[in-house]
Amino acid sequence: MSSKNVCPTEKKKSNLLLFGNLRVLCAASLLSAMSLILGKFLQIPNPFSQIIRISFENLPILFSGICFGPLVGAATGAVADLVGCLLYGYAINPIITLGAAAVGMVSGLVALIVRRPLWLCCVLSTVLAHLTGSVLIKSLGLAAWYLSKYNMGLWQLMLWRLLTYTLIGTLECTIIFLLLRSKAVFAQVESLRRPREKEVK
Repeated sequence: MSSKNVCPTEKKKSNLLLFGNLRVLCAASLLSAMSLILGKFLQIPNPFSQIIRISFENLPILFSGICFGPLVGAATGAVADLVGCLLYGYAINPIITLGAAAVGMVSGLVALIVRRPLWLCCVLSTVLAHLTGSVLIKSLGLAAWYLSKYNMGLWQLMLWRLLTYTLIGTLECTIIFLLLRSKAVFAQVESLRRPREKEVK
């Protein structure tokens, strides 16, 4: 299978069973940690609005969904958000957690359907994941909890987030595409996805 033309996901039921693959779960844990670091420690200050963060916290979540499927992608997003709230002392917002999980799930579902060409898989996965999780669901969560503090309407918030994630998503999509174009990265992902045969003692 060429790493230049196709996503690493496979259109078969076994793709959903990666949730039980120990090596995949370890990789997903590392991706959750990367999302936490990118979102909480390396975010870029937004000069226009305090309620809209600029960060690449969704990059590892998108990568997890595209490479390991919707269930692992959703778990990566949910764990990153929950652990981040616990570490920072934030109250857990279940709608925002759902949005983080949706980013991973939608990207994984799209990658199952649109596997080639690779660039189209990356573009559609990123766009639909952000529209669903980042723009729609997370905006509702922010509106329910924080909007009254910032004197901003829901549609105004969604518009700001749409503009923000148009820029961020473009960069994320480019990075994921370049990573999966790399034969070394693609081969490593394929290796993680394959079940390891039991060693004969």
